[in-house]
Amino acid sequence: MTAKDIDARETAAVLVRAGGEVDEESLAYLHEKVAAALDRPGLPPVNGEVRVRRASAHHVELPWSGRTDVRVGSDLVVVHAREASARELADRLHDRLRSATERVTHRGDTTRRTAAPPPWRGGPQK
Repeated sequence: MTAKDIDARETAAVLVRAGGEVDEESLAYLHEKVAAALDRPGLPPVNGEVRVRRASAHHVELPWSGRTDVRVGSDLVVVHAREASARELADRLHDRLRSATERVTHRGDTTRRTAAPPPWRGGPQK
């Protein structure tokens, strides 16, 4: 992948990069899906990079691959996907990125935890 093969766009603080034979329509759809997954109220500051690549060999079963390295607050979210078409790849990355950011943002919620550990884990005995 050379510098002229890379197309870069930016969604807020997330850079979307493409390598190989990626057309503008596919890149625009991926850009929309990444923006939909990360531009939500309540998320901490988000920055990072999304890379998508299409294999040049025609015999590859799943030629589209994508990877995201995104920081959500102080946590790193890494998502990988391989698909047969660009739209399927964008949809898969959207789903995985959205669920990973949900896990990261709700990991610290104290309302989802019990007040004390159960008795078999050293909690208070009744």
